[in-house]
Parts: sequence; C-alpha cells; structure tokens
Amino acid sequence: MLLRRLFLGAVTVAIVSVIIFSGVELLPGDSCTAFLEREAKGKLLENCREAQGLNRPAVERYVDWAASAVQGDLGVSANGQKSISELVGNRLKNSLLLAACSLALGVPLAIFLGVVTGLWRDRPIDLTLSTLAIFAMTIPEFVSATVLILLFSVWLGWLPGIVLTPAHAPASQFFPEILLPVLVLTMVMTAHILRMVRSSVIEVMAGDYVQMATLKGVPYWRIVFRHALPNALLPAINVVALTIAWLLGGVVVIEVVFNYPGLGRMMIDSISDRDLPVVQAIALIVATVYVGVNLSADLLTMIANPRLRTMHMRRK
Repeated sequence: MLLRRLFLGAVTVAIVSVIIFSGVELLPGDSCTAFLEREAKGKLLENCREAQGLNRPAVERYVDWAASAVQGDLGVSANGQKSISELVGNRLKNSLLLAACSLALGVPLAIFLGVVTGLWRDRPIDLTLSTLAIFAMTIPEFVSATVLILLFSVWLGWLPGIVLTPAHAPASQFFPEILLPVLVLTMVMTAHILRMVRSSVIEVMAGDYVQMATLKGVPYWRIVFRHALPNALLPAINVVALTIAWLLGGVVVIEVVFNYPGLGRMMIDSISDRDLPVVQAIALIVATVYVGVNLSADLLTMIANPRLRTMHMRRK
C-alpha cells in the first residue's frame, strides 16, 4: 500500500512537471528575450539562446531540467545568472517560518473551538463562533490584512505594518514584523479547520455507539474524550495537510501585502521580471509540497483509523 501511494505520488509530480514546463514553453518569448529586452535580436539573441540551451528541442530541455531537479539542481536565474537553489532556499526558509508560526497558533485553536462548537451545537457560543468563522472564510485575505494593518499599525502603533527585514536574515530578526501576517493566516486557517472539526464532532456524537454508551451509563465526558474525539479529529488531518501546502506556496496575497520575502512573493517578482526558470522551479516546488503533504495525510489517516488498516489487511 505504501509503495503504491509513493509510486502514484511520484507519477503525479512527473505529470505536473510536464504541465509546468509546457505552460512556460507556451508563453510568448523566453528568458533571453526578457533578459536582453530591446537588444533581443540578431546575433546577440541567438548567442544567448545557444548559451542557455534554448535552441535545443523542448523534449531534450525538459529531460535535462527534470533530471537536474531530481538531483536538487534547479538551474540558474535568467536575470542575475544566480543559482535558483540558493535563491529559493532563503525564501523557502522564510515561508517555512511563516507556516510554522501560523500552524502552531491556528491548529490547536481551531481544534479546540471546533470541539466546543460541535458539543454545544446551536447554542450561543456555537452561533457566535460559526458566524465569525464564516466571515473569516468569505472576507478576502487582502481586506482582512488591510484592516489589521490599519488597526494595529496605523491607529494603535503596536505592530509594524510591513516586513523590512531582508530575505537572508536569521529567523529571529523577523519578529515582531511577522506577527500581523501570522495573525491573518491564523484567522483564515482557523475558520476552515473549525468548520470541519465541528461537523465531524456533530456527526460522531450522533453515532449509534455513542448513544449506546450513553444508555449504558458511561460518563458523558468519558464518551467525548475516549471515543468521540479520536474519530472526530481524523477528517481534520486532510484539512491540516491542505493548509500546510497552502501556507508554503499559496499565500501570495499575504506576502505581497506585507512585503514578506517568502516563496509566494518571489513567484510574483519572477513573473514580473519574466524570470521563467525561477517561475518553473517555484511551481515545481509548490506542486511537490502539495503531493507530499497530501500523501503524508493519507498515510496518517490510515494509521490512525483502525478500520482503514483492517480493510487494507483484508485486501492483502
């Protein structure tokens, strides 16, 4: 089962890499035309394409790019001719810092509030928290980010509104500039995970075995903590996995609003500069993260759920 999942994950990444490479190939121009700008013509353009291997067939270039990526070599940037692995390394470190802080704050809070709203369904605390969660899910991130900047930075002056720390700085230097981005991301992820946990708790508490345990006189909180919650929290694993993948590559809006030097901001800058090799590399990293995190979530769900393990053993 594990080998099969790993194989499917590798095939998925390979297919996505083909799509990424093909999509960049279909764009007008190339890294040489972007780098040379008005001088992109004649012998100069031809020499640039020959130096970067752009005059070779697309299939050959894809094979070389994919083989190098597997070995950790993502090539060089079109503009600065710098190693993409080094450029992406600092930005990935910063995105990991942002993701780790947001997860450490958001996941426990979301699970706690989800359990509370599920156990006290349709009561004032449930209605209040559910309403706030819906607002947090529906309000665009740039709106909530702007409101928080206006409140905590402009009016109160408690926190900096943008991040001025350079990308290569140590993680400790990003505090307290990182607090507002973390707060915005925590609001969004908490809302999504809270809704999932709430629904799972309600469904599990309405199950037959919970009602049977109640009829047998098992104490309520023993039913909740020993029987209901372990089963109710299983569906949250996949939601948390998607949240992790989103935090590592999909928080483009937040990074742009707060000028945070992460992977998403680097993607936007590379698109603006038409640095296509960097765009390809970041897209491949994000896709690999999505596949890897979801694969890990599936395996954790199977390990944590005895019924799934039993079904797997029967198939064998």
